[in-house]
Amino acid sequence: MVDLLDAPVLRRFCLDRARYERMVEQGIFGPEDHLELLNGELIMMAPQKSRHATAVTLLAQALQAAFAGRATCRVQLPFNLDATSVPEPDIAVVPGSPRDYRDAHPERALLIVEVADATRAYDRGPKLEAYARAGVPEYWILDLATETLEVCREPFGDGFRRRQILSAAERVAPLAAPGREIAVADLLP
Repeated sequence: MVDLLDAPVLRRFCLDRARYERMVEQGIFGPEDHLELLNGELIMMAPQKSRHATAVTLLAQALQAAFAGRATCRVQLPFNLDATSVPEPDIAVVPGSPRDYRDAHPERALLIVEVADATRAYDRGPKLEAYARAGVPEYWILDLATETLEVCREPFGDGFRRRQILSAAERVAPLAAPGREIAVADLLP
C-alpha cells in the first residue's frame, strides 16, 4: 500500500498567454478544439445547447443596441485577460471598433457576460475570480436555470464588492451605458 504522504506531488504544466498564442498560430489548436486558457490551464469548453446559443444571441443584440457604436460587442472571441488567461467569454463589450483589434485581441473590457447553464460553478468561481483580479469593471452571469442575471461590479481582489441578482421582471443598465436600460426578460430565451 502506498502512503499518500510519501507520494510525489504532481505538478501541472501551466501555459502563459504568449506560448498559448504561438501554439494557436502554429495550428496545434484549432477552432474545433473549443479551448480557452484560464489561469495558465487549458479548459475544454462545453458544447452549446440551443438555449445557451439563443441567450448569447439575445445578449449580443441588446448590448449592441445599448452601446450603439460607442463600443464593440464581441461574441465568443478570445480576450487577453492577463499573462496566463485568454478566455472566450460569451460576450465582451470592449472599447473602440472591430478594426482596433485586427492585430491583437482586446485586453480591456467595459463589460463581460457569461451565460451559465452547464458551466454555473465555473462562471461563478474561476472565471469570476479571474475577471475581478484583472479589473474588469462589470461582469454579468445570465443564469438559465434560475432565469436571473447576476450583476457584479467594483472588482476587488478575487471578487466584486457589489453583487446583485436580478429577476426576469427587473431591468439593468450597463455601467458604461447608464441611460440604456435592458429588461432581463429580453435576455432570456
